[in-house]
Amino acid sequence: MRILMAASEGVPFSKTGGLADVVGALPQAIARLGHEVAVVLPRYRMTKLPEARTALASLTIPVGQKLHFPAVLEGPPLDGARTFFIEYPPYFDRDALYGTPEAGDHPDNPERFTLFSRAVLETAKALFPPDVIHCHDWQSAMVPVLLNTLYAGDPAFERVGTLFTIHNLGYQGLFPPDVLAHLGLGWDLFQTERLEFWGKVNFLKGALVYSNYINTVSKKYAQEIQTEEYGFGLQGLLLRRADVVTGILNGVDYAQWNPGNDRLLAAHFTPEKLEGKRACKKDLLAQFKLPAKNLDRPLVGIVSRFTAQKGADLIAQVADQLTQEDFCLVALGTGDAEYEQLFRRLAQEYPEKIAVRIAYDNTLAHKIEGGADMFLMPSRYEPCGLNQIYSLKYGTIPVVRATGGLDDTIEPYDPATGAGTGFKFHDYTGQALLDTLRAALHVYKNREGWTRLMRNAMAKDFSWDASAREYAGLYQKILGMGRAAGA
Repeated sequence: MRILMAASEGVPFSKTGGLADVVGALPQAIARLGHEVAVVLPRYRMTKLPEARTALASLTIPVGQKLHFPAVLEGPPLDGARTFFIEYPPYFDRDALYGTPEAGDHPDNPERFTLFSRAVLETAKALFPPDVIHCHDWQSAMVPVLLNTLYAGDPAFERVGTLFTIHNLGYQGLFPPDVLAHLGLGWDLFQTERLEFWGKVNFLKGALVYSNYINTVSKKYAQEIQTEEYGFGLQGLLLRRADVVTGILNGVDYAQWNPGNDRLLAAHFTPEKLEGKRACKKDLLAQFKLPAKNLDRPLVGIVSRFTAQKGADLIAQVADQLTQEDFCLVALGTGDAEYEQLFRRLAQEYPEKIAVRIAYDNTLAHKIEGGADMFLMPSRYEPCGLNQIYSLKYGTIPVVRATGGLDDTIEPYDPATGAGTGFKFHDYTGQALLDTLRAALHVYKNREGWTRLMRNAMAKDFSWDASAREYAGLYQKILGMGRAAGA
C-alpha cells in the first residue's frame, strides 16, 4: 500500500509534544512492513533541512480571496519513509509552531493549516499518489473535509481512503464562523451535522464527519471519548460513528529510550544487571542538588506539563500530606502559573527532599527516567501517554490514574503473586493518589519484591512493530473506500 501521512509536527524536524514522536516513528515502522510511506509536514523556522531538494518550486493554493504559492521540498528519508515539507515563510517561518504563552495562538492558524491541508493534497497528486491518507490532529483535519468538498470531483482522489487519528480530543481547532469565508469554503458546512459546534467552526469535528475511519492512541481512550466525561462535546458524533472508531496504542522508540545504552545516563543497566540504576539515582540527586543522604529513600519523578489535565490539581489537594511521607521528589516541566508556583513553594519549604526544574529538558527527562524509583502520572485523562512506557523500560515503577493509555499499559501490582508492573487508582481525588503512592512506598521497603516488580516492568515490550501491524490492518480496511463521508 501507499500511505501518505499529514501532520503539523514530527521528529526529528519539529516538536512540541507527543504527536511529533508518533509521526517520527510510525512511518518508519509501516515502511519496515514493506509499504510505501511518505510524510508531509510544514517547514518551520526550527526545521533543519540541510539535505532538502526542491520537489515542486511552486503550488498555487487559494485560501479565501487570496492566492498563495508555497513550495514543496523533499527532505531526508526517515528509515524508508519519504519526507515532504510545505515551505511558505509567511505562514510557517515563525518562532513558535502554533502560538506563544504571551500572545496566545497565532490568529491566522485556520488559514495556515487550511493552506497546509490543500498543499498536502496537491503534493499527493504530483509526487506521491496514495491509497490512504492518514491525518493527525486538528491541524490536518481539513484534508478529509476538502476531499469531500472542494476536491469531490477530482478523479485523482476517487478511491483514496482517509484515516484520522485523535491524539488529544481536548484540542479541536475552534474558530469564529466567518473563518469559512476566509478559507474559501461554503456556508453549507456551517451545520450541526458538519463543522458547526456551539456557534463556532470546529476543524477536528470536520475530520470526524468526513474521514472513512477514526482512531485514537489507546483502546481505553477510544472508549472514553464516546462518553460525556471525556468527549469534549463530540461524544454524540463519535457514538454515531462508533463502528469506525478504534484505538491503537502508541509504540515507543527503544532506540532512544533504553537504559542498556542510553547515552544520557550516568550508567547503564539491564534487568539482569541493575547496579547501574543506583549510579543513575545518585547522579539525579546531584542534578537537582538534593542531598546524597536521599540515596536510600524512595525517589519519585515527574516529567509533565503542570496542568489540571495532568493531575497537578490532585497533587495540590494533598501537597501537605505528601510532604510528610518518607520519600523525595523531583519534578520537571512547565505549565499553568499556579502549579509552577506550587512546585516552587514545595521546593523552597522542603529543600532537602523536593526539587523542581521549570523547563523543557530532554537530557534531564532521561535522567529522571533512569534515576527515579517511581514515576507519578495522576492524569485526569491521558490518550496514550509515553512516559509511563519509558518508565517501565527503566524499572521506574509507574504510579498512575487508570485512564486512557495509562490503564492499558500498567498492570496493578499483586503482592500475593508478585505479578504486575505498577500501581494505579481510579477515583480522581487527591486522597486516591495519596493512598496509592503510600501503597507503592510500602512495597518499596521489601527490596526483593521491589526488584521483582522492576524486572516485570522492564520485560514489557511496547515497540512500534505491533502497533504498526494494527495500523496496516486498518489501512487494508480503508483501501478503495474513497469519499464515503461519515455523517
